[in-house]
Amino acid sequence: MAGDSPSRFIDTNVLLYAYDLESPRKRTRAKGIVEQGWESLGELAISVQVLQELQVNLERKKVSRGEIHQLIDDLSVWPVVDNTLMILRMALGEQVRWQLSLWDAMILAAARSVGASELVTEDFSHGQNYGGIRAVNPFR
Repeated sequence: MAGDSPSRFIDTNVLLYAYDLESPRKRTRAKGIVEQGWESLGELAISVQVLQELQVNLERKKVSRGEIHQLIDDLSVWPVVDNTLMILRMALGEQVRWQLSLWDAMILAAARSVGASELVTEDFSHGQNYGGIRAVNPFR
């Protein structure tokens, strides 16, 4: 691990694009980010919420449960933020401060809890600084 904490936090949408055959340009970019996560293990964090959303969305796309479970097992070696009461309380503050949905606020709180300085996502305002965490849309 390069540092003491992950520098980047990856949102569900980026992971989903890595497995999306219908968006080849986004898939290529997303796969590159995921590969960086494997090459620099510990630099890219996710949360239990991201894994839950990944499972639901891949199942909706008719990916087999066996494949999904294997993928979740594989991704579980990355730094994973648990859904905790502390994260929820942090998220409630983020929700009010930034006018976010609870789910986006949970993502931001999880990223903040591991000390990430970058949130890799398509769902936040690209380039916006959320109190020390910069949103980066890798598909722009």
